[in-house]
Amino acid sequence: MFLDGLDELDQKIVQLLIQNARMSYSEIGQKIGISRVAVKMRVQTLEQKGIIEEYTTIINPQKISGAVSCYFEIETVPDKLTEVAETLRANDTVTQIYRVTGKSRLHVHAVASSNEEMEHLIYNTIDKLPGIVECSCNMIFSRIKDIKGLRL
Repeated sequence: MFLDGLDELDQKIVQLLIQNARMSYSEIGQKIGISRVAVKMRVQTLEQKGIIEEYTTIINPQKISGAVSCYFEIETVPDKLTEVAETLRANDTVTQIYRVTGKSRLHVHAVASSNEEMEHLIYNTIDKLPGIVECSCNMIFSRIKDIKGLRL
């Protein structure tokens, strides 16, 4: 994928950080043939431009005993979409919310520590959301492919 504003070295740096965000500037420099200082300056510029937003640890909930991961497709009446999104954003069990095209207007991911916690989310939050036209829930059994970051 070609991105305006990212030269070949920046693309290589971003690809390496997507693979391992803990990689040192020295190690990146060795892999792409520039100095540690040059890598640091490029990474700082990418951060300042907002191209690199954050560094994080990703937890696989399927590897934690008892964790339940689900996604919901939620269709609302148009004038309640913002209120529904804000209510879901405030819930700690909800991990991601996407506004999407098509029949469903929100695609929502949630990770709970148990079936009981997921049931609590459904009955006490999702079922009580205003203006819901339709809601479907799918449990995630395993992760087959999950690309982190952007394919360059």
